[in-house]
Amino acid sequence: MMAIAMSEATTTQRSRGMRDLVPDEMERVRQVESAFAAVCRAWGYREIRTPVIEPLHLFTTAGTLSPQALDRVYSFLDWDGWSGERVVLRPDSTIPTARLYGERLDGGRVAKLFYRQNVFRFAADESSREEWQCGVELIGQTGLAGDVELALMGLGTLRSLDLSDITLTLSHAGLIRVVLGAAELTPDEQSAAYDRLLDGDQTVIEEMETRLPLISGPLRLLLEVEGQGSGYLAEVRKALGGAIAALVPPLDDLGFVVQTLEACGVSPRVRAVLARSFEYYSGVVMRFDVGGRQVGGGGRYDELIGVVGGREAPASGFALYVEPLSELLPRRAEAPGARLLLAPSSGAPEDVAAVFDAASRLRALGVDVETVDADGGASRRLVCRAVAPRFELADGDTRRTFEDAAAVARALGQERP
Repeated sequence: MMAIAMSEATTTQRSRGMRDLVPDEMERVRQVESAFAAVCRAWGYREIRTPVIEPLHLFTTAGTLSPQALDRVYSFLDWDGWSGERVVLRPDSTIPTARLYGERLDGGRVAKLFYRQNVFRFAADESSREEWQCGVELIGQTGLAGDVELALMGLGTLRSLDLSDITLTLSHAGLIRVVLGAAELTPDEQSAAYDRLLDGDQTVIEEMETRLPLISGPLRLLLEVEGQGSGYLAEVRKALGGAIAALVPPLDDLGFVVQTLEACGVSPRVRAVLARSFEYYSGVVMRFDVGGRQVGGGGRYDELIGVVGGREAPASGFALYVEPLSELLPRRAEAPGARLLLAPSSGAPEDVAAVFDAASRLRALGVDVETVDADGGASRRLVCRAVAPRFELADGDTRRTFEDAAAVARALGQERP
């Protein structure tokens, strides 16, 4: 009865929207994080970490986050005597990275940064309220080649995890911003219309057609159709470039990135409405999907660092979402006979001590060993004693004795060279 009560308490006491990770799940999470970090380091990026708590004004300054996004932050008063400051649990990692760069890293050089950390966003339903991200930020004058580099890094991480059916989709924040501006929407109306488009509300397109009747047909090509690479962009340019001249620069930038990736053997999809955080994206944006499920995204935010108080600097970045990626990884079965359990030949203190002495020596030689068998799954056992023969290795039906740890490691084929 007590066990049942404890089980129910464990189920009900976890905060809504949060989740625990058991060891198997945690291993897959670490696999994602390790693969991401390896790719980042191979491309010359260095790791950072920003605080979990940031001032609220960092996310309200000049509209860095929309009112809809701000409705989802966890905010509270950081009390200090009779005064205090309104702070939030970090709802985004790019904005704190922009702050960090402006305060500590802006030396006029390119900064290549990555992080592995969580963000918190309130949800009214049962959706996750804590999300772990692997993110990368490229800050400085890198030009459109920087966007290409980031897209290739994201794809490289996904491929290193042996995932298949990977899709890269690109857009440019300027495309939809130009169209919404041509329809004479206010900035707040633009953000609301953009969010409605992302949520699949097709009535927005009808409203745009009413406001822009001369380009209603081509407008649907841009807002409804997802196309393949440079061929689709050529059609959009032909249909809309003459009608709205301001579309030409973002189409040129997007075309350069798409064509460069195609020359690298990557065939991206193109879509006009793609990324959230419409408020701070200023250029090429990207999205990564695996098997039709979104696992990452990001884009260029050239004005953000100046907005949060630093010196203006062009920048771009993306984040991969750890939870969906970890769920897509296959469960790895442990190789038969891989575990080695050390056990004393008796309960005498000297024989128990011999176990821990042998464990230390074997680990120093590169052999992973266990001294406590948690689940009874170890198929190989090394019996240790304080007197000769010091070790007896039981591997299936085979029994062998040894006098030193190095001989055991050699027999296992695991001794470091």
